[in-house]
Amino acid sequence: MTNSVKPNTPNKQEKALKSLLPILAFIKPYKLMVFYALMALLVTSLVSLSIGQGVKFVIDKGFVAGSQSELQSSIFFLIGLVALLAIGTFCRFYLMSWLGERVSADIRKTVFNRLITLHPSYFEENRSGELMSRLTTDTTLLQSIIGSSFSMALRSLLMLVGALTMLLITNINLTMYILIGVPLALIPMIFHGKKVRKLASHSQDSIADIGTYAGEIIQNIKVVQSFTHENKEKLAFADEVEIAFDIAKRRIRQRSLLIASVIFLAFSAISVMLWSGGRDVISGAMSAGDLGAFVFYAIMLAMSVGTIAEVYGELQRAAGSATRLLELMSVDSEIIDPSTPAQMPDNKENIIEFKQLKFNYPSRPDVSALNNINLTIPTGKVIAIVGPSGAGKTTLFELLQRFYDPQQGSILFNNADITQLKLSDLRKTMGTVPQSPILFSSNVWHNIRYGKPEATEAEVINAAKRAHAHEFIEQLPEGYDSFLGEQGVRLSGGQKQRIALARAILKDPAVLLLDEATSALDAESEHLVQAALQELMINRTTLIIAHRLSTVMHADLIVVMKYGEVIDTGTHKSLLTSSALYQRLCELQFDQNKEL
Repeated sequence: MTNSVKPNTPNKQEKALKSLLPILAFIKPYKLMVFYALMALLVTSLVSLSIGQGVKFVIDKGFVAGSQSELQSSIFFLIGLVALLAIGTFCRFYLMSWLGERVSADIRKTVFNRLITLHPSYFEENRSGELMSRLTTDTTLLQSIIGSSFSMALRSLLMLVGALTMLLITNINLTMYILIGVPLALIPMIFHGKKVRKLASHSQDSIADIGTYAGEIIQNIKVVQSFTHENKEKLAFADEVEIAFDIAKRRIRQRSLLIASVIFLAFSAISVMLWSGGRDVISGAMSAGDLGAFVFYAIMLAMSVGTIAEVYGELQRAAGSATRLLELMSVDSEIIDPSTPAQMPDNKENIIEFKQLKFNYPSRPDVSALNNINLTIPTGKVIAIVGPSGAGKTTLFELLQRFYDPQQGSILFNNADITQLKLSDLRKTMGTVPQSPILFSSNVWHNIRYGKPEATEAEVINAAKRAHAHEFIEQLPEGYDSFLGEQGVRLSGGQKQRIALARAILKDPAVLLLDEATSALDAESEHLVQAALQELMINRTTLIIAHRLSTVMHADLIVVMKYGEVIDTGTHKSLLTSSALYQRLCELQFDQNKEL
């Protein structure tokens, strides 16, 4: 994604504003609420216009006529209008604000629902901070537009038309001054509005950059502090903030110039009108009340034009936000269910088979991750995959769960191509314990129960016991109710690994995928978990990625990989004679262990 800004043409500006139209689809379900809000808006507008007549009565019947009773009656009439205006404003503000919040919430849900189904490679190519900015900042801006600015724009438009009508009725000659000023006020709206929209989009991107940078530093705070880079990161973050501030200053300057220009031109026209109207009152051509009402309507018209100018700037900003959100909502996942999913087969012969598999990661299209993989994995067996880093071991797991699709070849699950199976059916058969387990910012119950949301407390505790996690969980401040912090930061690496293992045990999958599942455990914990795994592996197909060859010596089949290719398969004993690479790996590890 790029932050570059292209020259803003009228067509592009029109297209940007049109991007707000699809947002109306989110308002449609609340048509009744919109109707009530518009009725309140109409009432308040009519009452506001009526206040001008109240001002006229107060001046002509009270001040000029010198009648106490007429003055009292006109004042009561004016207070009644103001009270009605207050009630109508309350209804309008509440209904429109409710609508803005509701629509904003619906947009957030829609965007999140889209994000959570996208293929993993999308998140490799797009920064998480920017996506979060769209999900939060952009939707908040739209909420402000729908709940406040849109209401103000409609009200100002009605007031503008109503005030102009009343001006024409009151005095046509003076209205000409106003009609000259209004078109002049539109000029800065057009000129500065373009710049506001462009800078608003720039500003949103810079805020996303800030969020991305700060999030990365906070997530890796131990690395930052261990290298004593606190001051360096402070300066770097300050630079990011200042860049955003500079862009915001330019945007604010343009908006300020827009509003100031409109107000100056509108009130200049009013000032000229006052000069001319004052002469008419002095000469007796019009009453003081008419002039007072005329001034009231002229000010109302000027304020309406000023509000519209301000809202126009907001709409320019919202157009950028809407475009960014619509881009997210229009992204299609590259990994989708087939139009007619096949039934999950129940063939017990060869549960998994890789055929002529070739794969390059989308983010690295020129680098082969897997090349010509042919591998058959019998059901119920323990299969170990070994090899140096970058050999493609984890990539096999990702393709098997269909996080990616291969460029060539196929993966069969019980003789059915996994691309023809429903994603949820395929993934439900597998349980994964990754090398770096991911825990959520919640308690122990939530993190283990993620493997089976409907599990009872007894089932969760049993899974924890089988993963040898129950003992340390009980020692936490609140046991299973203990909050684990962001990404499980309150636990050690070994404890996180055992929570992840308990999650997989609770899921009770047909296929178990262990990616260095015991790598973060000490010797005693590893022995206990290995014992639990031995029990868990019975009658279950298990694939193990391991760098510690001592943990896979008794596997039914060991697959040796290098540079994305399978270079040998066999048992530990057979590979010691047939595979130079396996023999070398064993010599390095076992010799080191002897030295220890």
